[in-house]
Amino acid sequence: MLMALLVAGALAATAAHGAELGETVQGLLEYARTQNPELAAMRDEADAAAQRVQPAGALPDPVLRVEMMNINNYGNDAGFNLLPSKVGETKYTLMQTLPAWGKRDLRREVAAADVQQATARTAGAWTELAMKIKTSYARYYLAAGNERLTREILDLMARVEQIAQARYAGGLVAQQDAIRAQIEQTTMRSELIMQESEKRQVRARLNSLLAREATAPLAEPLALRPLPAASTLDAAALAQRARANNPQLLAEEARVQGAEKNRELTRRNRLPDMTLGIFPSQMGSRITTWGVMVEVNIPLQQTTRRSQEAESEAMLSATRARSQALANQLVGDLGENLAGLDAALSTESLIANQSQPQSELSLRSALAAYENGKLDFTALLEAQRQIRKTRQDRLKAQVEAQMRLAEIERIVGEDL
Repeated sequence: MLMALLVAGALAATAAHGAELGETVQGLLEYARTQNPELAAMRDEADAAAQRVQPAGALPDPVLRVEMMNINNYGNDAGFNLLPSKVGETKYTLMQTLPAWGKRDLRREVAAADVQQATARTAGAWTELAMKIKTSYARYYLAAGNERLTREILDLMARVEQIAQARYAGGLVAQQDAIRAQIEQTTMRSELIMQESEKRQVRARLNSLLAREATAPLAEPLALRPLPAASTLDAAALAQRARANNPQLLAEEARVQGAEKNRELTRRNRLPDMTLGIFPSQMGSRITTWGVMVEVNIPLQQTTRRSQEAESEAMLSATRARSQALANQLVGDLGENLAGLDAALSTESLIANQSQPQSELSLRSALAAYENGKLDFTALLEAQRQIRKTRQDRLKAQVEAQMRLAEIERIVGEDL
């Protein structure tokens, strides 16, 4: 029983630890998706646009007209009156306007295209926000990684100082070695101050993207996202996915559809709208006569309509050109970021497989040689600086790959 409680407690602690905001980029994305006010506003705007589709294609409200004639009761003994049964005659006219054939459907389709635009803009806002969070998290990981690396090297230099002090006490080296080790540690402590400041700045940036207070706590970043397989990074396939899924392109395509429907609607304005009506007439307390009416607007202002049609045609051409320009730009950005990702991956692989093992071996050899009096302190410092630079370069390459991946996913419109 006790063992079961201990296991349950350990699992609960692990779950709580894993739930800390800031440890993983996925947790930040999930938080932002539900808490970001800009996204919530755009979702509400998309919902509002959806509510405009049905009214766009609905008939206009009917009109009721009441006409009272001979309200002064001329020709009889009754005086002025406004009651329908007390005037000479009251006519009730009920009218309904009927747009020309096809206009209601076109208006509904224009409104539906607006809904598609609003939905795509919401998706575009999310992909943009997700990209910013991913890149900011990568910078956060870089800042934290640099800080950890500096502390590790600081500990190493403290050990080197102890070795130098021991050798100086034995009269094997000059006191200058110990002093230089202390100077190196002081320099690193100064760098730690700058790195901590940089980490606070990135943390504030992340909190801003999450709609939190700038000083709100965030856990230390644990790990970068795994990179996709090389087979998923084919430029042609990704370009095709971008054309199909990129929210900005989808919004432009919806805009093109709306412009096409608006052009057709403008052309339909050549056809007249019709108003139908029925009117009973009341004399005294009885309905005595019935009538019907037909009203048609006459589209005589052809110059105005031709200008409107030319405007809609020009807007359609501009929208198509803008959509094509955006597609070209996205494909170009995709190629640029794929090249950057490939370079970052190659750099990281080279450092991991060659530079870093060589630097670590060089440092171990230098430490052993210095302890044995076979190497001077300057060479040891150089070996220490080289291993530090190698680790920093590898960390930068990893973070660069993450930032390039975030840009590619923004362009493609989905995670890879």
